Amino acid sequence: MRQLTQKEKAELFLKLHHDKEILVILNSWDPGSSRLIEASGFKAIGTTSMGVSASLGYPDCEQIQFAEMLEAIKRIADKVTLPMTVDIEGGFGNNTKDIVNNIKQVINTGVVGINIEDSINRDPELLDISEFSERISAIRELSDSLGIHLVINARTDAYLTLSGTADSCMAESIKRGNSYKEAGADCIFVPCVSDLSSISTLVKEIAAPVNILANPTNGVELPPTIKELEEIGVARLSVGSSLMKSTLALIKRVADETIQSGTYDKLLEALSPIEESVKAYKMATDNPEN
Repeated sequence: MRQLTQKEKAELFLKLHHDKEILVILNSWDPGSSRLIEASGFKAIGTTSMGVSASLGYPDCEQIQFAEMLEAIKRIADKVTLPMTVDIEGGFGNNTKDIVNNIKQVINTGVVGINIEDSINRDPELLDISEFSERISAIRELSDSLGIHLVINARTDAYLTLSGTADSCMAESIKRGNSYKEAGADCIFVPCVSDLSSISTLVKEIAAPVNILANPTNGVELPPTIKELEEIGVARLSVGSSLMKSTLALIKRVADETIQSGTYDKLLEALSPIEESVKAYKMATDNPEN
């Protein structure tokens, strides 16, 4: 079967945001996790910045050097065939010129989408709406000049950073979402919203596909089921860092039991049935079973 070109993958990825069926993305962090997700039947690969950073020994929020993040992205891109989108946080730059240069390097790896957010390191203040919109416009201009429609998933952190009421966070998210859409974003990502009513309002009021996050951390509950989200028109669901965090949590549970009691119950529980574990390993790698 012929492999799709980068341009074709970008067009396919954009189309997936406008289908009736919701686009579900399990966020990966290395070639193995990415290949397993691909082999499991998902339609696209998306990375988690926290997961990539943690896998290389760094905390989240752009503590990793961009060069290392870029290398990690390329390693994944070289091993998967699906359309791939990557979390680049705020763009790893202090100005539009540097950010656009970084994204050009990301596109050169074969990636067809990015997440970019309007806060830096979760600062209390969001970036100025006009400044962030200008960054999106510059990224879109770059994408057009390369002949590839990079799918821009513009994330607004209003619910993460603002200390106002839920209504004020909602209003700010809608205002920013529509501004980012006008600037050239293809999808608007609003994390930390989990109730069906609020999500429905975002979908109705933002004139673009909406991405919802399933990541039960920091007091944020899981959103409604994928079917319920699809019924109200959510275009995209991602799990963010939660898959990586659950993997680390499993390692910690196995480690605690092994060192404290010398038993293997948690390990066996995670591997059972053994046949499924072997199958998953083979799906994630090019290597025979070890």
